[in-house]
Amino acid sequence: MDEGFVEAAKAWPKTPRSKLRRYPARGSYGEPEIYKILDAALLCHVAYCIDGQPYCTPTAFWRDGDRLFWHGSSASRMLRTLAAGTPACLTVSHLDGIVLARSAFHHSVNYRSVMAFGTAELVTGEERKAQAARMFVNRYFPGRWDSIKRPSAQEMKATTIITMRIDEASAKSRSGPPVDDEPDYALPIWAGVVPVRTVVGSPLDCPRQHQDSRRGADVSLYRNGRPLDEVLTEASKVGASG
Repeated sequence: MDEGFVEAAKAWPKTPRSKLRRYPARGSYGEPEIYKILDAALLCHVAYCIDGQPYCTPTAFWRDGDRLFWHGSSASRMLRTLAAGTPACLTVSHLDGIVLARSAFHHSVNYRSVMAFGTAELVTGEERKAQAARMFVNRYFPGRWDSIKRPSAQEMKATTIITMRIDEASAKSRSGPPVDDEPDYALPIWAGVVPVRTVVGSPLDCPRQHQDSRRGADVSLYRNGRPLDEVLTEASKVGASG
């Protein structure tokens, strides 16, 4: 059985770009569902065009309200293009399982995904850039910013930070067992789901660790065998409240 999202009261409008046409019952335009999927992810893919040529770049990202952020080298062609106020599309996806049906046609995957549209903007000003950098570090490792060496003025100058307000967005997911045509359930063919998870390992100390350094609470969420999406979801809540 496929399970879609329950629509929330606060949602982005359906637009020609964001409207789900295939299996619309699996989707949502609701803010809580979309934020939940975004906050469980570390990597996104950002799509944009340069001189009519489409590109899609994977990068780490973070969220503050309805704004998404990502960063990189000031020499990056992608970031230089986006800094000019370029329309962009950001996607996130989680693979939760491989669905094996009785029929080749009905093989599928269980997943959670978000597609968000907006216009990229350059984060300017020393204070705004420093605040964004702090959010980035604390989003994944709550409280770490206060215990580490801050970036120098030159390092911040060499870093471009982009933000995009979400103008349009939709989420889509699939969960549950395979769904076959009714006559095919009588076939003697194994069907089911292979669960897929990304888990974290135990933190490894740097070989050049200072003798007086100690592992802090900022990495306490990253326990061996814990699902990464679970860690990131909790980190986003702790970081937001801290």
